[in-house]
Amino acid sequence: MDTSLHWQQRVGNQRDWVWRGWQTRYTYLRSAQPLENETPLILLHGFGASIGHWRHNLTALAQHHPVYALDLLGFGASEKAIANYDAMLWVEQVYDFWQAFIRKPVVLVGNSIGSLVSLAIAATYPEMVQGVVMISLPDPSVREEAIPALIRPLVIGIERMFTSPLLLRALFPIVRRPQVVRPWAAIAYANSQAVTDELVEILAGPAQDRGSAQAFCTILKAMTSSEFGPRVKTVLQTLDIPLLLLWGKQDRMIPKQLARPSQYLSYNSRLKLVELEDAGHCPHDECPERVNQEILEWMASWRDTLTLELNAALLPSLSLNE
Repeated sequence: MDTSLHWQQRVGNQRDWVWRGWQTRYTYLRSAQPLENETPLILLHGFGASIGHWRHNLTALAQHHPVYALDLLGFGASEKAIANYDAMLWVEQVYDFWQAFIRKPVVLVGNSIGSLVSLAIAATYPEMVQGVVMISLPDPSVREEAIPALIRPLVIGIERMFTSPLLLRALFPIVRRPQVVRPWAAIAYANSQAVTDELVEILAGPAQDRGSAQAFCTILKAMTSSEFGPRVKTVLQTLDIPLLLLWGKQDRMIPKQLARPSQYLSYNSRLKLVELEDAGHCPHDECPERVNQEILEWMASWRDTLTLELNAALLPSLSLNE
């Protein structure tokens, strides 16, 4: 894993793309000898992150597949727009990007809310998606169901108080300081040494942009709603594509009472679960070599199966023509 170059030099060819009048950022990498039939990947980051969070994955994955990564609207180097944020807004951003630049089935790789967005894309635009990799998948609907009905109004009231725009805007100048970002980021990692100065720069930098305070407040408030994204259980039951769920066993961002990744296996027979030792909420950054390997081997396994099935389907017609 080469870390001698600044992270901006390790994330590919960054470009700006105007979507619905908003400036957004993306990057792409292709191997030196690209193969025509290789499946492209689109990488989608989690809350507060950006393209830079994939700096240990882009080059390794691009040796085998064309790879794209996006800064979702409101994050990274994309515009901190005034918008009604929810998962479906980002679904439309990614779909329009795919139509503009790729236009062939892809594998979506998401971390945290990026994995929730990936699932929603697969359900909404099935022609776009060949497979989905979910790294630390949250389910907002499970969180609400876990709160007893009697105290649910109280919990909602407390959440509204702590996510009020006035309070969040007052706190934002403090929250975005690197010395505050570092301990907060450490909660997402099993190993505190993984929270490097480089990572803090990636997380704290976009918070200095114009409009970042309002975007932060709006997105955080939206995320407390069960309607923020699709119901994971429901969506998983409808998908008939290869699915890979990667989960760090030391994930502290998703409470243990809500983090039962093994139960997802009962929702879809095509889902593969890999639980990673010594990893937290962001295993793609904490143990990238393992995550890159898992993704590539998983893709190779079902691509080989598809090839065998296609050849088997062609055999009868070939025999008739002989």
